[in-house]
Amino acid sequence: MTDFPEGAPCWADAMFKDVEGAKRFYGELFGWTFGEAASEYGNYTQAHSDGKAVAAVVPTMPGGDESPSAWCLYFASDDVHRTAEEIKNAGGALLMEPMQVGSFGSMVIAKEPSGAVFGVWQAAGHRGFEKTDEPGSYCWAELFTREPAKADDFLKKVFPYAAQKVECDDSPETQGMDFKVFSLGGGGQDGQDRPVLGRMKMGDEFPKDIPAYIQVYFSVPNCDAAVETAQRLGGRLYFGPMDSPFGRFAALSDPQGAAFAVLDASTKVGEMPRMTAA
Repeated sequence: MTDFPEGAPCWADAMFKDVEGAKRFYGELFGWTFGEAASEYGNYTQAHSDGKAVAAVVPTMPGGDESPSAWCLYFASDDVHRTAEEIKNAGGALLMEPMQVGSFGSMVIAKEPSGAVFGVWQAAGHRGFEKTDEPGSYCWAELFTREPAKADDFLKKVFPYAAQKVECDDSPETQGMDFKVFSLGGGGQDGQDRPVLGRMKMGDEFPKDIPAYIQVYFSVPNCDAAVETAQRLGGRLYFGPMDSPFGRFAALSDPQGAAFAVLDASTKVGEMPRMTAA
């Protein structure tokens, strides 16, 4: 299993009113299979791709709020109690205090100052993703916010990130864009910094009632085919499919409202944008 350094995305899960419906949707879309529900942990159910753990689904708690389902991305921590204090000191809020989950590990659910919800995971028996960057698994994430300065300051205080900003030019892809990439030092190929999270400023194209959020990307072998399948199964297309230097991607939601994105990283178009330290 993979060990994740401090601040690296390490797991994703979502609550659903109709868990069986979620299983059918993601099972057909990504080819996921599902393990046995852990009744002692709220019927938490892991999803697998090629037999490897890639995500989890869980029923909403009785009497829970009526908000749509949402994917929650977890970042690795060596000590969730320490990270919880750092979150508070950096202006974030704890939605769930540090909690041990049996022999699997310990967790925190929090909100960064501009409003995006995320999790923190200190691994024990459950290490996190057993497969990434391959079809059917997690591959990337981006924080969308209207208050980028707040989010940027928070992220660098809580996690050991370096940051780079996309240089805007006259191309349609970067004109007017406010986008940063946060990386972990020495975690990539050849000892180079490993990008782990993007941050995009939300513009006027986003409805005002949409709060800050973290978009989770799943890898697919064909973006257009994935969009067609998702729509056939009752999902909604918000953006794309669109080509980029990173791959062809699209933003969607499932029939229960959980937003996510799909990325075919094998189909790259255009030159990589210039980045400067930020």
